[in-house]
Parts: sequence; C-alpha cells; structure tokens
Amino acid sequence: MLLYTLLAVVAIIVAIVLTPIRYKVWTATAIISAAAIAAITLAVRAISGGALELLQFSTIFFGEESLGADPLSGLFLVIIAIASIATVIYSRGYVEGYLKRFSSAHISLHYTALVTLVVSMMAVVLSSGGFSFLFSWEMMTIASFILILFEAERQDVRRAALNYLVMMHIGFMLLVVGFVMVYNVTGSANFTAIVDYFKMAAPLPLFVILFLGFGMKAGIFPMHIWLPEAHPAAPSHVSAIMSGVMIKTGIYGIIRLMQSIDQNIELLNTIGMIILFSGIITGLWGVIMAAMQNDIKRLLAYSSIENVGVILIGLGVAAIGHAAGDDLRSDLIGMCGMCGALLHIVNHSLFKTLLFFSAGNIYSKMHTTSLNKMGGLAKHMPMTAIIMLFAVVAICALPPLNGFVSELLIYIGMFNGVSDGREVLFSVAAIIALSLIGGIVVLAFTKLYGTIFLGSPRSTHVAESTEVDNYRIGAMAIPITAILFIGLLPQIAIRPVTMVAEAITGDDNIIAVEYFNPTLTTLSYISWALIAVITILYLLKRRAQRSRTISEGPTWGCGFTAPNERMQYTGESFSEGLESITKPLMNDTVDGRSVDKSEIFPQPHNYRIQHKDKVDSMLGQWWVKMLHHINGYVMRLRTGRVNNYITFALVFFIVVLVLSMFNIL
Repeated sequence: MLLYTLLAVVAIIVAIVLTPIRYKVWTATAIISAAAIAAITLAVRAISGGALELLQFSTIFFGEESLGADPLSGLFLVIIAIASIATVIYSRGYVEGYLKRFSSAHISLHYTALVTLVVSMMAVVLSSGGFSFLFSWEMMTIASFILILFEAERQDVRRAALNYLVMMHIGFMLLVVGFVMVYNVTGSANFTAIVDYFKMAAPLPLFVILFLGFGMKAGIFPMHIWLPEAHPAAPSHVSAIMSGVMIKTGIYGIIRLMQSIDQNIELLNTIGMIILFSGIITGLWGVIMAAMQNDIKRLLAYSSIENVGVILIGLGVAAIGHAAGDDLRSDLIGMCGMCGALLHIVNHSLFKTLLFFSAGNIYSKMHTTSLNKMGGLAKHMPMTAIIMLFAVVAICALPPLNGFVSELLIYIGMFNGVSDGREVLFSVAAIIALSLIGGIVVLAFTKLYGTIFLGSPRSTHVAESTEVDNYRIGAMAIPITAILFIGLLPQIAIRPVTMVAEAITGDDNIIAVEYFNPTLTTLSYISWALIAVITILYLLKRRAQRSRTISEGPTWGCGFTAPNERMQYTGESFSEGLESITKPLMNDTVDGRSVDKSEIFPQPHNYRIQHKDKVDSMLGQWWVKMLHHINGYVMRLRTGRVNNYITFALVFFIVVLVLSMFNIL
C-alpha cells in the first residue's frame, strides 16, 4: 500500500508541476473532482447497503489491515467531497492575485498539498486503523502544514504553522501510544480490536489517551490553541477546508471510540459524561472568545471551537441516553443526540466553509481582516453580503436554515432526558450551556456582519472594493444550496443521517424517522411560510416605494448634526459588555490608547486591542520559549572552525561506542 501511495503522490506532483501556472488549478480540480465522485459513489453504497471492503493488506507494524467504507465513513466522505470541490474552485479566483508574486514551483506546491490533504482525509475515514490510519493522519497534517505556509515570507504565518505542526505531532504521538497499547493486548491495531481491548484491559486509560489525540485535531478545550493562530495565517480557502472538514476527522475518531464501547453500559455512561463535560467547556469557551475578537478569521476560528463543543454535547447526550437503559425512550434520547451531532457535523462543514469563503472575498478586496477598518461593504460587495447573511443565520441556528435543525434535535434529546428522569443534572447543565452558547453566538455574528457590511465606511479601501469574480461566487453556491436544502426539507435530509446513526448505535432508524418526521415536517412548513411572509412583505415594500420620493441623509445621532464614520459601533465597543464579565479569561494586547472620559473634544486616537485566551499563554507559549533557548545553545556550536566540527563528530562516535559497550544502544 505504501508503495502505491507514494507512486500516486509522485504522479500527482508531476501532473501539477508540468501544467502551466495559470492552469494548475484546473489540474488540481480534475484530480479532486475524480476523487470526490468516487468518494460519493462509495458513500452512497455504504450508507444504503452497509459496510464495504475495498482492500486487504498486511503491514510490518500492526499486522493485517484493510480499507473499506461503512455508513459512518460514507457520511464523512460526502462531507469531504463537497467541501473539497467547492474549495478548489474557489481557490482559482483567490490564488489569481498571487500568481505574479509567487513562482510556478510555489503554486505547484500549494496545489499538490491541497490534493494530498483531500486524498489523505478520505484515506483516514476509509482506513480500518493501525499503520494505514496513522500514515494517512500524518499525511493530512503535513499537507495542511504546507498549505498554511502559503505566505511563508510573513513571520506570523511561519510562527502559526510551526505552532500547528508541534501541536499536531503531540496529538499524533498520543494516537501512536493508543494504537500500540491495543496491539500489545489484542495482536491487532484496528478499530474493531478496541472492542476486545476494552474487555481485556482497563478501558479508561486507553480512552483518555485516544480522546486527547483525536481532540487535538478537533480543537477541544484546552487543546484548541492552534486554531486561532492557524486560520488567520492560512489562505481563506485553506481555512475553509481545515475548519469545515479537517478538524472533523478528530470527531470521527471519537465516534469510532464510542462505537467500540457501545456494549459496555457502565463505561459508556462514564465516557458520555466526559464527552458532555468537554463539549460544554469547549462550546462556552469558544463562543465567548469568538465574541471578543476584532479579526474576522480569528472570530471564525474560535467559532469552530464552539461548534465542536456543540457536536460533543450531542455525542455526550447520545452516550448517556444509550447507557440509561435498553427501552424505547432511552434509544430515542440516544438517537436524538447522535443524529443531532452527525447532522451538525454536516451543517458546520457547510456554513463554516461559506463563512471562510466570504472572509476570503473581503480580505482580497480590503487587504485586511480587521473589523474596525470596514463598514458599509454591502453596497460595494452585494453578492458577498447576501451569501454571508445566509451563513450567519445558519451558524446562529435560526430558522429557516440548517443550523436550527441539528441543534433542535440535540435539544429534543436533552429535554426527553429531563422528562424521563435520566441523568437530569447533566441534561439540565447541557440545556443551560447550549442556550448560553446560542445567545452569545447571535451576539458574535451580529457584531461580525453589522461591523463589516452595515454602517459607514471606516477606510478608503471600502469605497475601492468591488464584487469578486464568478468562480468564487459559483463555489459559494455549492454549500449554500445544501444549507437551504437541509433547512427547508429537514424531513428528507434526516433520513441518511438516521441510517448512519443506526449503524453506530445499533438502534432501529425506522423508529427514529417516525419520531422525527412529524416535528421536522412541521418545521419545514413553518420555514416555507416564513420565507413566503418575508417575500410578500418585501414585494409590498417595493410597491409602496414606487409612488414615494425617498430621501437619504445621515443616521440620526441623538441631536448631533455632524456625525461621521467614527461615531458608530466598532467591533470592540459592540462586545464591551461581555468583555467586562470575561476579562479574567483573557490576556489583552493593547496598541495605543482609548479616548478618555474627560476628553470633551477628543482628538484622533490610534487604538488597537487583541484578545487572546489565557490558555494560549499557559499551554501554547512554553514550547516556543523552550525552542528559543535550545536554538540559543545550538547556535553557540556554530563556531565556523573545521577542527571544532571534527571534534564534535569524534565526541559523538565516542558516546555511541560507550553506550554500545554497556548495551544501552
């Protein structure tokens, strides 16, 4: 397998390198489209017909392994395929502005890494475990590392990429340790062998090790610190596929773990509480930090952490529900949580991809991602404004779009848990947490959308901005179509999700469909009615305005007759109330000073504040300082004298000889 994989990578590299610089994107599009079509075909067969085995092989590390698809991997293949096609099409317009700055080799490396990332993610969800899984996981990490380094001449980009690489390899080592533990006990390192391990050895240590390893990729608190650094540094289409899809491979691994312990009720209940608690903390921390950000991509990055928390809450509800008993009510609670979590994985991949595409449109025209340099962009970029509005409504979990559907299912599961008296304390805590998350999300994205598109321009770049090219708008049409489909026809969209949930939990999906169908059908009718009402009101407004003279003037300023662009809410002032509550959680970096209350006629001020969570300084900065110290000592060895270098080599050989004599090496 390794040989064939390397040959395929070489073929991809040769094909992209030999293509002229302006057409490299189409070579990458052809390769990714072929992989996506094959993946969707395989996914449809797996979801509708059960597990499929594609290839069996043996490795010298973990023995027999295989590649195959089951309903869970089929769902993830669909997510990867849709996002990857949209991403590579979007990249055509985004990368166009860099073709004069970068060499052909640079662009070739970028698209080679993008293709490798897509294929490696597909291989991750197709692998049965062991060496093939870890190999694909490492390929995914290296490819995304190269993609983050697209603008490697920037110091912040290099630092973010190194931060990402170090964090991912800490997680990778945890996964290696976990699979080695399974192999030592069972003689196999496949995911199916984890079931036997849980019966033969203490299960909780293995779960914690693998949960931390997968959680590092997913961005679970406190392992989330790479996300807010990597996404602002990466190109927007790379951020889209990393945040929308790649971090979900960590969730995929956690679901595989849950699938392995489904028969151990006591263990399932304990692990369900761990996952639920992790989801609550991750969701709350992510959304609070998102609301504080004044940078578009940092806000979206923290929002991804929040949505991972929502998914974990759903998975925790599913595990606790199944552990509560073997009756119909327990199964329904479990199916609500699992279906809600699975659907939210799909939903988040769609609206977060769309949000990062929108951020890319804005950055390419404004040359900044700072909220406080924008305002009034809706007049200059109307299509981006409309499309991003759909994504904002979806991520706020408001009807009639898809985010509302998945969170509704999770709420139903939690409320059923309370009404049936099953782990009431945990269910109530999850309800309160999800409600708080939902409220702060609305605050964060009202701030984001209003500061960017509404109000008055805060810089000259706004007036110079124009709408982006049709390739990017066309790429954005792919996720928005799926968002509308799930939001307006949830009773149809839920059916494949229940089939996947049935394969994971073993419950009858027919019961779940019959239970969900009346609620989701009613929701569909309400959504269509809401759209009809909005459309009618808009048409009536347009008709009434035809016979009226519409005058334009400055926004009313409480009696002040000379307002300007400085007299409007900034991103910082919008979230000032929440900031006063959450200040102990953050480390603030301030550049300049704010207007003092004693200044009756304030002069222009330069004021910039960046909010970082304290976890970053506690867990993310120590290794940077350590590398600086190590580098300082290593640099002392660079004397420039040949005799010194010969001495170093001689000392090394002597140390090896001594250690060998004592059988240490």
